[in-house]
Amino acid sequence: MCGIVGYIGHREAYPIVIKGLKRLEYRGYDSAGVMIYDGAIKVCKTKGKVVGLEELALKEIATNGTIGIGHTRWATHGVPNDVNSHPHLSNSGEIAIVHNGIIENYAPLKEELIKRGYVFHSDTDTEVLVNLIEEVQKKEKLKIGKAVQLALNQVVGAYAIAVFDNKNPDEIVAARLGSPLAIGVGEGEYFIASDASPFIEYTSNAVYLEDGEMANISLNKSIKIRKIKDDSLVDPYIQELQMNLEQIEKGGFDHFMLKEIFEQPSVIKDTYRGRLHADKGIIQMSGVEDHLEKFLNADRIIIVACGTSWHAGLVAEYIIEEFARISVEVEYASEFRYRNPIINKNDVVIAISQSGETADTMAAIKLAKEQGAFVFGVCNVVGSSISRESHAGAYTHAGPEIGVASTKAFTTQITVLTMLALRLAKAKGTLSHSDFHRYLLELELIPEKVKEALGTIETAKEIAAKFKDAPNCLYLGRGYNFPVALEGALKLKEISYIHAEGYPAAEMKHGPIALIDEQMPVVVIAPKQGHYDKIVSNIQEIKSRSGKIIAVVTKGDTQVRELADYVIEIPETSDALSPLITTIPLQLLSYYIAVYRDCNVDQPRNLAKSVTVE
Repeated sequence: MCGIVGYIGHREAYPIVIKGLKRLEYRGYDSAGVMIYDGAIKVCKTKGKVVGLEELALKEIATNGTIGIGHTRWATHGVPNDVNSHPHLSNSGEIAIVHNGIIENYAPLKEELIKRGYVFHSDTDTEVLVNLIEEVQKKEKLKIGKAVQLALNQVVGAYAIAVFDNKNPDEIVAARLGSPLAIGVGEGEYFIASDASPFIEYTSNAVYLEDGEMANISLNKSIKIRKIKDDSLVDPYIQELQMNLEQIEKGGFDHFMLKEIFEQPSVIKDTYRGRLHADKGIIQMSGVEDHLEKFLNADRIIIVACGTSWHAGLVAEYIIEEFARISVEVEYASEFRYRNPIINKNDVVIAISQSGETADTMAAIKLAKEQGAFVFGVCNVVGSSISRESHAGAYTHAGPEIGVASTKAFTTQITVLTMLALRLAKAKGTLSHSDFHRYLLELELIPEKVKEALGTIETAKEIAAKFKDAPNCLYLGRGYNFPVALEGALKLKEISYIHAEGYPAAEMKHGPIALIDEQMPVVVIAPKQGHYDKIVSNIQEIKSRSGKIIAVVTKGDTQVRELADYVIEIPETSDALSPLITTIPLQLLSYYIAVYRDCNVDQPRNLAKSVTVE
């Protein structure tokens, strides 16, 4: 949520900052702003999109300075409007700040600052922080870096900030706690951003701040990184970025979401490349191999995640229990962290997150580690907080996912977790040698089958055109495909704003069946494997109540075809691996319904890609 961009160097800052903000639009936002220093601080900000900010800035401010910071805001404190947008200035107008996160104790700080004569113009916690920094600076007669450090030691909450003081015009101060921040290191220039996408075309070198660190970024000087708590120096670790410019552009597709849907054959292959050797009967994942005993001796596995990642965790629960015969519990990270859970030293906690920055999942990891559990992270972003906080883990190698609604993250997470389950099953001897080898071969074929499932695009378009105005939709699945029903419903809700629910098909009789009539589209996931006869019975129950049935079936199916109003055929695979295939037409269906409804597919309202606040 929210995006930060900053630049200090020899180029004009404004075009870099504006382009960077556009690259961060995927994170979700409702207002945007920019500060440029050209001998004086110039600020322009507005409710709405970056394109609106661009139009306004060209009219209102000079844009030829070489220092700038920018922001896309997702409203927390105060409604989305021009005044609450970032950057915020201190009362003197000499200090500017952009801020992601939440300052939880802003109210008592604000009250104290008002007593000291400060005036507030916005409803934000961020304006409190910038004035606190100014008060500390004035009171203690400090340079901006030290003032920021002392001020941050007084606040409670989460933040990523970039601060500029026109009394120190060759420096930007950056800091983070619970919200990501990267610093791009160029030749005589530095870039600051919430992730590396805004500066990938300028440099391939980046420093990722750790929680509780701040950086003094000055022209013609090396970065100085210190611990906020005790002012101790930290050696900057410069990483080489793994992404490239092509990965964060649309590549001829109308939307990032559609591009990412069609990337799935290649990214699933990237996920198992070097790990899966079907011809040799080997799965080798270093994060698992190095800690194999932890998994094999586990009393249970607890999976913590949010949203789409939680659905991937549900699929993993079925697969791990079936293959490896280890008890698995799947928890919403937001509930897990607050309900005083029982965590034992012999528990393994698997934390799943596309961004690797999800605040609730991060908090769940810290709780699990405090209780002595072993934490295994599954995420997509190299160098992210979860990858650093976990004891071990596995990257999904899906490449940047820009569309807010996850697609390739879901399938690559399932791929990683399936390999984990198979590796544990082999080590425990809970799968026969022939079954183990068969699953390896089938997993290796998944990318081609996903490619074939993408061929249902025209059918998905036709069905989408029929149901684009439906007010509600029900998704049903059984076994391995119950989580896929949840995921399909989530996708439709996220991007088309149609109310949808996912249910285990057998639970339909316990309430949802009351909703079914001739106006209700019901998407039924009914591959030939698994509980086929049972789900056919569920379809007959829908049919007898005049519900409109959209069925996802195995190619060549005749029984469901006779009952369904619309059929989407997918290639056959084993029951356990079917979620990797059945989810594809549901992604396409949601996408085209949203397109036909003229929705903003890549940036759905009120949603953010990286949820770094509770």
